[in-house]
Amino acid sequence: MARLIMWNLMTLDGFVEGPNRDISWHADVWGEELEKLGIEQCKAAGGLMFGRITYELMASHWPNAKGKVADFMNALPKYVFSRTLKTSAWNNTQMFDTDVPGTVARIKRESARDILLLGSADLSKSLIPHGLIDEFRIALNPILLGGGSPLFKQGERVKLKLIDSRPLSTGVVILRYEPAAK
Repeated sequence: MARLIMWNLMTLDGFVEGPNRDISWHADVWGEELEKLGIEQCKAAGGLMFGRITYELMASHWPNAKGKVADFMNALPKYVFSRTLKTSAWNNTQMFDTDVPGTVARIKRESARDILLLGSADLSKSLIPHGLIDEFRIALNPILLGGGSPLFKQGERVKLKLIDSRPLSTGVVILRYEPAAK
């Protein structure tokens, strides 16, 4: 059975995007180290999972991009959850619109390799109460935006256990957490 790993770049004040969905601050820290980490994660993954908003951002970029990360992004199976989108032009993409927790649990059971849940804070919020996220992997960016969309929305309290932390030369710290035993 696969694990579901949430992967996000987050600001020090907790945002995954600034006002008006701005993610230009990603460029402040993107470089060789994060690209290498992205490639490592994609090599280990058996699929990618997105909510609609992140999916639309990814699908507008990766199909025409070049390079190792693009090769993985385009080749891996993609699982998209949306109440409004029904089809996708991005290869290897399956669309789902109902029974999100049940569908995610089934995808995990049927997958041999881990699945990366990229971005998708709203989708993550719907999965956390069901215990479907096995690891929270966060690249903490040393920037304060002062507003935007938070990674963690209001919801139930979940205790996590730190399993790894690693600083990068850009000031980003890669934090890895798993749910603590109850």
